[in-house]
Amino acid sequence: MNRNGNIHMTVVEQPKASAAEQPKASVASALRNLYFVRFGFAIAWAVLVFTIGRTWGAASMILLVLYPLFDLAAAIVDHRSSRANRSARALYLNMALSLLAAVGLAFAVVSGLPAALVVWGAWAITAGAVQLILAIMRRSLGGQWSMIFSGAISVIAGTAFIVQSGTAGASIVGLAGYATLGAIFFLISAIRLLSVARSAA
Repeated sequence: MNRNGNIHMTVVEQPKASAAEQPKASVASALRNLYFVRFGFAIAWAVLVFTIGRTWGAASMILLVLYPLFDLAAAIVDHRSSRANRSARALYLNMALSLLAAVGLAFAVVSGLPAALVVWGAWAITAGAVQLILAIMRRSLGGQWSMIFSGAISVIAGTAFIVQSGTAGASIVGLAGYATLGAIFFLISAIRLLSVARSAA
């Protein structure tokens, strides 16, 4: 109440999200959607590899080249939503590795399965290392622990693929399990990011 006896209402404004928090929420939302898409693709790809990849042929070759191409597309989408985030710089390396893997596999599959597994293994090692670094950089977004584990496992799996390439039982069927495990990690991260978004709402 002021001097004239009139009631004075004080309006308390709700604090607005800071400029740093707004892009962070946007990146987290975009990652959540991208992770759901990557989960679906990886599962579908794994099923195809498991069903038709037992015989080395044109279909198997196409599937091997297709995966890094999709990874390249996903990295581009990821970069577009992460420009304001420092992790966006590391995505350039991700894109370069996926492109090199696709080109390398396109040539390797002609030479045969062993060469293709070596290239795939090298890509899994390097891409896994980048994924691990990205996930560590993005810990504040939430849902990144599964991505950290996924990156570390990818490095180990890539080494195993290279070793397997020199054996008599070399096959791309093992890649189906690799993709399935990666899909599960993407799903866990997506669900976690969804949970974080709901709790913050």
